[in-house]
Amino acid sequence: MEDNLKKDEEYMRRALMEAQAAFDEDEIPVGAVIVCRDRIISRAHNLTEMLTDVTAHAEMQAITSGANMLGGKYLKDCTLYVTVEPCVMCAGALGWSQISRVVYGAGDEKRGYTKYAPQALHPKTIVTSGVLEDECRALMQQFFARKR
Repeated sequence: MEDNLKKDEEYMRRALMEAQAAFDEDEIPVGAVIVCRDRIISRAHNLTEMLTDVTAHAEMQAITSGANMLGGKYLKDCTLYVTVEPCVMCAGALGWSQISRVVYGAGDEKRGYTKYAPQALHPKTIVTSGVLEDECRALMQQFFARKR
């Protein structure tokens, strides 16, 4: 179990690197990586400002990139690591992708899927929350404090 936690933290740190890249680009600092069989196949961060596209969330970018890497639309046997709880849109897309596991850092009481659409993920998807939660939350708080 401790090995799994170490692995989750290692991959979440990679997602945090993506979130920091978003922060540096003045995007909401959410980062994501998709891991398949112990290999990162996709990494992404929010691009909504740069692309002027409300759907360009980190998870959506990672799903598209990961599916392209695997050559199909499904992400079975893959895990998404994302710094903030997915929104309803992203949870729906993750559900359609049939991803095996979702690991997120900080919850999102305002827009997170667990509040509005807790059944959006595929029924077999395993969810782990709170991995490096403090670091993930701190980056978001720092970003929004700077905006005010």
